[in-house]
Amino acid sequence: MSTTEAPVSRSGQVAKESPHRWPAAIRTLMIGTFLVRSLGFTYPFLPYRLEHLHLTTRTVSCVLAVFGGGWLLGSILCGWLADRIGHRATLLAAMLAASAALPLLAQAHSVPGLLAAAFTAGVVYDAPRPVFTAAIAVTFPEDRVRTSVNAWRNFAVNAGAAAAGTAGGLLAGPIGIPALIWANAAACALFALLVWYFMPPAQRDFDTNNRQPAGYRAALVDPRLWLLLVTSLCALTCAASLFSLMPMLMAEDGLAASDYGLTQTANAGAVLLLSPILNRWLVARADRPAPMTGLLAASSVVLGTTMGAAGFASTALGYSAAAALAVPGEVLAFGATADILNRISPASARGLYAGIWGTTLAVAVLIAPALGGWALTHGGDRLAAATTFGVGLLGAVLSWPLARIVLRARHERSAA
Repeated sequence: MSTTEAPVSRSGQVAKESPHRWPAAIRTLMIGTFLVRSLGFTYPFLPYRLEHLHLTTRTVSCVLAVFGGGWLLGSILCGWLADRIGHRATLLAAMLAASAALPLLAQAHSVPGLLAAAFTAGVVYDAPRPVFTAAIAVTFPEDRVRTSVNAWRNFAVNAGAAAAGTAGGLLAGPIGIPALIWANAAACALFALLVWYFMPPAQRDFDTNNRQPAGYRAALVDPRLWLLLVTSLCALTCAASLFSLMPMLMAEDGLAASDYGLTQTANAGAVLLLSPILNRWLVARADRPAPMTGLLAASSVVLGTTMGAAGFASTALGYSAAAALAVPGEVLAFGATADILNRISPASARGLYAGIWGTTLAVAVLIAPALGGWALTHGGDRLAAATTFGVGLLGAVLSWPLARIVLRARHERSAA
């Protein structure tokens, strides 16, 4: 659904796109997002934490899948809470819960304890994403400005994640992975403090003409949302391989956590180099009436190809090249899905739609290690490469019916 209102002047757009003119809530969310991502060591280094406990590949895959199950539930819950109790209250609760849950995962040793801690940590690990997505949609009515702010948000996420991989690779040996997870918990606590001091205590998070947030029933029967979920899932399953399949492949090749840190350094360099260029291009395309489904298809192919190529690598240099080449696919995937989500989300259910879409990340976190573990067990590196590429290609194919149904719904509203 198009959310464009009365056009603003070019100078007005530039002012609203400037980080210095963003509202305090948006600046706080941007800084906090980068903070928890740059110290977000838990998920990317969890496979190495589990390997140090001498668990089997099957058990490692199960723990990672349980973490993803918590992530799925947490995304929906936080999206729903953002519409019901507000952005500030939702983030405060989630970040405080994360600061308590992550240390449990750092200290657990038994399999039941690991499973319980992984699920709890997964619920709150990605809580800021649906809240931030909803806040951007509510704060900025112009598609172009939304795309610009979303691009900065995605840059903060990607740069932070790459920084976490780099720093984690350097620190994992000297201080240990449990200490890294404790640092992740401290970042969540600091984010909660920033939210408490700098986000407004009261805000309208949905359209005043429709004060009751839309229910799940309307969202779950929206075919546009379902197609976006499935299409995004394919692309993001490939993207999640960077943090699940790749460390599993590198462990199989006898490479250490420090080598995995090198792949994240390469990813970070590519993010810093390419994101500003690609973000400007995405902003320039935001004023077009057609949704960015073509870019979503392209991103799925790029991610499937680059992460599939990791199955043919055997050295830290080869894995690093795959991680760097995946960056354009990551940037395009998140930019395109944000554009499509803004077009189809009702004003009264921004958080709900963002939370439901966020489940694709959680399901991708479930599927990527499970699919990777299955492929490694039954066919080795080559089967892992083939399955990853096949998932990316499927995402590109599914983008075509998504484009048709989004454009058809737009034309029907225009005719009415």
